[in-house]
Amino acid sequence: MSFALETASHPENLKRIAIDPVSRVEGHGKVTILLDDNNHVHQVRLHIVEFRGFERFIQGRPYWEVPVVVQRLCGICPVSHHLAGSKALDWVVGAPQISPTAEKMRRLMHFGQVLQSHAVHFFHLASPDLLFGFDAEVGKRNILNVAAEYPDIARQGVLLRKYGQEVIRLTAGKKVHGISSVPGGIHKSLNKEEIAFLKQDIGQMIDWSVGAVELCKRLYYSNLPLYENFARCESNLLSLVRPDGALELYDGLLRARDSKRKIIFDKVDNRDYHKVITEEVKSWSYMKFPHITALGREIGWYKVGPLARVQNCDFIDTPLAEEMRQQFMDTAKPVNHATLAYHWARMIEVVHCAEKIRDMLDDPDLQGNDLLRQGKRASEGIGIIEAPRGTLFHHYHVGDDDLVTMCNLIVSTTSNNQPMNEAIRSVAREYLDGERVTEGLLNHIEVAIRAYDPCLSCATHALGQMPLQVELVNTDGTVIDTRTRGADFI
Repeated sequence: MSFALETASHPENLKRIAIDPVSRVEGHGKVTILLDDNNHVHQVRLHIVEFRGFERFIQGRPYWEVPVVVQRLCGICPVSHHLAGSKALDWVVGAPQISPTAEKMRRLMHFGQVLQSHAVHFFHLASPDLLFGFDAEVGKRNILNVAAEYPDIARQGVLLRKYGQEVIRLTAGKKVHGISSVPGGIHKSLNKEEIAFLKQDIGQMIDWSVGAVELCKRLYYSNLPLYENFARCESNLLSLVRPDGALELYDGLLRARDSKRKIIFDKVDNRDYHKVITEEVKSWSYMKFPHITALGREIGWYKVGPLARVQNCDFIDTPLAEEMRQQFMDTAKPVNHATLAYHWARMIEVVHCAEKIRDMLDDPDLQGNDLLRQGKRASEGIGIIEAPRGTLFHHYHVGDDDLVTMCNLIVSTTSNNQPMNEAIRSVAREYLDGERVTEGLLNHIEVAIRAYDPCLSCATHALGQMPLQVELVNTDGTVIDTRTRGADFI
């Protein structure tokens, strides 16, 4: 990347284009592009412009409220926050090892969450670009036209999501913002009727998931030069893995690899995450910028999520998903860094979740009565889980009065912050630089962002001084004066 593309020395002399808001993503964000008179790109940035401050207003709340409150960060992946908060506070109530019934109910809930979230993203948000083309007429790139021209694909996407939501409803108590997972375990188990209900359609869900992987694979190979090079972003990889190296979505140990798949660190306990990850703040975004401490800020940034997970693990423990993972791993050696490959990896995880749900429904522990455990109280708890979008960190301190005194969250989209910025800069260099800017070309920028399936609402929290821009406007709309806090705020 050229220095000019990263930093605009005199932005006042450049033209500014804003994509505001970025569409078909969760939450509100924008992209700013600075160009000179010849339309050469000097700076491209993804801005998270919402501020919600969850880390601060969780402080002072009773710890038992946290698993319910934190999921209000998001309406798409609330289960991930619900479970990460519960896992962290299991330590506080002295129950880091919860009962088999509680753990399996949480796992089942999480598999339903990942399945439905991936289905929403791929079929509803990403497929219009992939099926119609990045430059297609703007009015065509939506789920309604997918339903009109590819009715089977649209129907399968809707019903896959619906099935995942039913899994969440029966395990969490509600389809959105559930209540069943609590510090030390869970409030409910399943009965025979609920299990029979989930068994009815799971075979169909697996078949449709396999079909979605095949669709992704066909799209990849039929547009190979585009898929391999578009928004390509080489980076380190981070995820949880099981102690034996398998893909792990609910619980595991931290592993990081470099861009050539060499291990940076492996099997790091969740409670030691702060020893290997450093967080930074920049004035032009409400998102934090984490990096691997040992590598430093310049080269230590990493990507998380499906593309990282399927390549960071050694294997997947369900047969169909592992077979498809092996086919995926043949696409690039040693690591596939193609941003559009996220979609393929995402659907492999849907197959895995559907297989796991099928297998778990025969487990008698799901109907058990041993739901809650407690032990010796602790003042600190850390819970890490693989949310649909990537590794999610929840860290709390709790006082003797049961009130939270510190909350630190590193959400998946935060970890993907730098990769997303690098990806859109790559697109700007390749497609926008020196060209007449059109809506279709700007959509290329959005396609790169969507591939990461960002949850911008989850990522809207920061430490330190917030950027601020104040404008004094006359009654006729003329800007009289502007004051800006934050040296490089745009």
